[in-house]
Parts: sequence; C-alpha cells; structure tokens
Amino acid sequence: MAVAMFVDRVVLHLQAGNGGHGCVSIHREKFKPFGGPDGGDGGHGGDVTLVVDPAVHTLLDFHFRPHIKAENGKGGAGSNRDGANGKGLVLRVPDGTVVQTPDGEVLADLIGAGTTYEAARGGRGGRGNAALANARRKAPGFAELGEPGDAYDVVLELKSVADVGLVGFPSAGKSSLIAVISAAKPKIADYPFTTLVPNLGVVQAGEGTFTVADVPGLIPGAATGKGLGLEFLRHIERCAVLVHVVDTATEEPGRDPVADIEAIEAELTAYGGLADRPRLVVLNKIDVPDGRDLAEIVRADVDRFGWPVHEVSTASREGLRPLVFAMAATVDAHRAAQPVLEPTRIVLRPPAVDESGFRIETVDEDVYEVRGEKPRRWVRQTNFDNDEAVGYLADRLARLGVEDALAKAGATPGCTVRIGEREFDWQPTVYAGAAYTPGSRGADTRLEDPERRTSAAQRLAARKARRRRPEDGAAGAGESHPPVAGSAESGAAGPAESGVDGSAAPGAVGSVEPGVAGSAASGVDGAGESRLGSG
Repeated sequence: MAVAMFVDRVVLHLQAGNGGHGCVSIHREKFKPFGGPDGGDGGHGGDVTLVVDPAVHTLLDFHFRPHIKAENGKGGAGSNRDGANGKGLVLRVPDGTVVQTPDGEVLADLIGAGTTYEAARGGRGGRGNAALANARRKAPGFAELGEPGDAYDVVLELKSVADVGLVGFPSAGKSSLIAVISAAKPKIADYPFTTLVPNLGVVQAGEGTFTVADVPGLIPGAATGKGLGLEFLRHIERCAVLVHVVDTATEEPGRDPVADIEAIEAELTAYGGLADRPRLVVLNKIDVPDGRDLAEIVRADVDRFGWPVHEVSTASREGLRPLVFAMAATVDAHRAAQPVLEPTRIVLRPPAVDESGFRIETVDEDVYEVRGEKPRRWVRQTNFDNDEAVGYLADRLARLGVEDALAKAGATPGCTVRIGEREFDWQPTVYAGAAYTPGSRGADTRLEDPERRTSAAQRLAARKARRRRPEDGAAGAGESHPPVAGSAESGAAGPAESGVDGSAAPGAVGSVEPGVAGSAASGVDGAGESRLGSG
C-alpha cells in the first residue's frame, strides 16, 4: 500500500486574474442618429485566497501544482453590457500554515478553522466609453484597459498545531508511544531516523481529547540545521506541552538519560521561543532486562529538573494511563489560560496606499520619474495605440499638476519622464524655461495679448460703449465734416472724422481715397456697413 507523502513546505507562484478591457461602442438604432456611447465596463479579475480547512493536513496538493492562476475578467460589450468578473480561486491549507515571502518575511499566520488570507488581488476592470462620456466629451472614441492582477511568489510552511510534542533522540520510542496512545500508524523500525515527517495522533483522556505530534529525532546541532533539525523543530513551536522521551536502556557510549535531556534542552534553547513551555519526562523501555533498575537509578538525577517523571513501557503498556491523564491535565491548564480564537479574515495585500498625490524624483540628468499610485494606474489603463486615449491621459496628468511639478523640478522639453513602466519624451504645453512666469490657471503671461481687456472695469466700459453705438451712429449720419488737413490735397488716404468731439462716429465709417477732394460721403445702412463714395 502506498504511503501518502507529507509535505510541509512549498513555494507557490500566484497570479491573480487580469481585469477585462472596457468597450468602445456607439449606440446604433433606427431613427436615432445620435445614439451616444454605450460601451460597457470590463469585469474584475479573480482573487487568490487561502482558507484554513481542518480536513487538510498536508501541503501535498501544492507540491505537484505550484502554479496558481485565477480567471481573468471578461471584456465589456456594446449596449452597456459589462463584462463578467473572473472566478476567484480558494486554496485550502492546513491549520497552522505560515505564509511568507521568499525573503522570509511573514505575511500571515493562519490559525483556526475558516481563517482566510487574500494572497493576490485581481486587477480592476477598465471603464467603457459610456462611463467616460461627459459634457465636453460626448462620444469618447476610447476606453480604459483592464489592470493586471497581482503576481507573487509566496512560501507556505506548515507548523503542526498539536497540544503535545514528543521530543528526543532517534530510536527513543516516540513513534511507538504515539502508536499505543492514539490511532496513529507511524512507521516503526529498529534503526535511527525511521521517522522523517511528523506524525499526528488524537488521544482520548476521559471525556476530553488532545493531539500529540511525534517529531522526528533530534541530534546535537539540530538548531543549526544539522540532521534536518530546523525542519523538525518548527513543528513543535505551537505545542503547548513538550514531553522528553528518554531511552533508559540505551547502550550507545557517552549517552545516558540525563545527558540526552540536557542535549535536547540545549537545542530547544538555541532554537528559541520554547523556554516557557511545561515539560514532562518519560523514561521509556522499562520492560527490557534491567530497564526498571536503570530507571530507578537515573530518576534521582532527572528529578533535579523539576519536571514530572513517568516510567512507561510501550511494549507492555505499563504506566501509559497515568501518563495520558498527566498530559491531559497539563493541556487543559494551558487551554484555560489562552484566549478563544475566532475565525478571522486577513487581508494584507495590496497594502494601503495614498492615491491622492504624487512626487517627482530626479533619477539621472534629464531623467525624471513620477511616483504615485494614481499616475501609475492611469498609465496602466491607457491604450497607447489610440491617440485620443493618450490625449485623455495627458489631460488627466495636467489636471493633477504633473506638468507644473515637472517644471518646478527643472525639467526641460525633451527630457525623459518615467511613469511606472513607461517612458515619455516630455513636451510640455507650457514652456518651462527660466523666463516662464505663471499666470492665472498656470497660463504663460508672455503668450497673452497685451491689448486684451483683463480687468472687470475694462470689460464693463467696453460693454457700455457697445450699447451706445446705435444712438451715436444715428446722430452722426447726417452731419458734414471738414476734410482732414493734408489728406485730400496731398492725395494720401486718411481717416474721415465725424462727431462733435472729434471722435470717430460709430455708425458712419468712411475712408478717403487718393485724388478725392474733401471727405468721403458715407451713409449707414441697416447692417452697419459703410458705403464708400468717390469724387
């Protein structure tokens, strides 16, 4: 019969689903020539979530399938049809799974049935042109692209969640002990390192139960990784009680029960975090010849540690009942002191970011980088094959203040500007030279018309002058005016003046043509046009 593999560490390559693209569509219907945009939004990509399942005890499934990819969101369609969201993936992991980065940073510690962790979030779907329409842009000819989903490599490590951990040298009888006090069926043989993976068993003590973990044998140097010590020691981190299983009948030179306990304690201390756990000592194999006498001899030395000592035999099952109830009492005391764990939802990715602003960083000479979540997201959503979409991106960046910030940072036309994974040759809409003086709303005052009326008083005076023009024109239409000195006699063209105060009559505009003696006769028609007379 094949034995199922126990896998307690895997590396997963997670890929959340990408968001669907928005749709560019114009509504077409009979007798509706201006139907307007009706492109739908793209669907969001699927997430990758880890969930603690008590029925799962190993990471074996992920060992053969390390590449995990969620479903992408569907693209939008016409008639305001939004794309479907991608289906997320739920990965069921054992209780006690630790999620880490490849560098060893702990992201989540999943303890308790139902605890969830969102390991990779799907990309946001792009908006269709119906959602991008506004009062100025009635029918956009572009849509937003869907954002890519998160892509991470995470390390899953299983730390067995057991109440009691059996520790000791190889061939001390740990597997035999868990086999007789529980229904576990570990491999048992008469050579060292028979057990290579932890074995878990459930022990019944009266009306209560607790779990026991048979940790593979430890040797001196285990805390530094010798003999796969680090792989084995992490499985006792969560154990509430540690039980030293000692072989009283060992015949190896230089070994005795006290020396074995001291060696194991040295490794536990070097590993760290286990000094406060209660301990029990089990003197095993008292059924062998002279085994009981040897146990009586070393008991006095073992008592100096201050821990309860039990003499047992896994072969004859002597002393097992008191040992089991002693374990149960210690476990109950530990449980009473611990708070009740409730299933929680842990969401650590993506981290909280401030999308309200940005900053400009000088990367190199004439190379600037715009940092900020909002500009980066806008660039990801832009289809650079569409000129209208690129213009929309430029407008958004200008409204955000990116151009002004680049000018203040010293950027000049032709500089390289990097936003996310894109690089641009910056050509500002406003020259950012040394003589640049910003006006209202960031306008360049050098480009403004100097004759332009800019004050409210000037605009009010011009409005009043326009209102007086019909009256002044009617009064000056029938009057005769002398010619301008030197205009007709010299044969040069000159303006004809009219009106009492010498100002040009608004309603009678005339010009003097060469060779004409006197002023030009002018008349005003209904449209305000002038009729030129010649002599």
